[in-house]
Amino acid sequence: MITVSEKAKSRIQELMIESSYTPDYFLRVGVDSGGCSGLSYKLDFDNAAKPGDEVMDFNGVKVVTDKRSVLYLFGTELDFSDGLNGKGFTFNNPNATRTCSCGESFSV
Repeated sequence: MITVSEKAKSRIQELMIESSYTPDYFLRVGVDSGGCSGLSYKLDFDNAAKPGDEVMDFNGVKVVTDKRSVLYLFGTELDFSDGLNGKGFTFNNPNATRTCSCGESFSV
């Protein structure tokens, strides 16, 4: 199971409103092969859950993760940073043994 910070929840809601997504849309969080450290995070809006998906609801912000990605993301917090050192979603993943400097890829 993953968690979503308050800042990330607010930003997800803002993005959904800006993009005119209907309430049946959710944030899909996953892991793909690739990136400079071996695995990369992916975020996308979707409205079609697949068999085996983990569905989590954080006070109205629905997050869905596929079964394979759950193994890599267990215990991860999705956060949002809007500071001077960078703006965007960040993954605080306790399973990552190595990350790249951009924070978009990792290895376990």
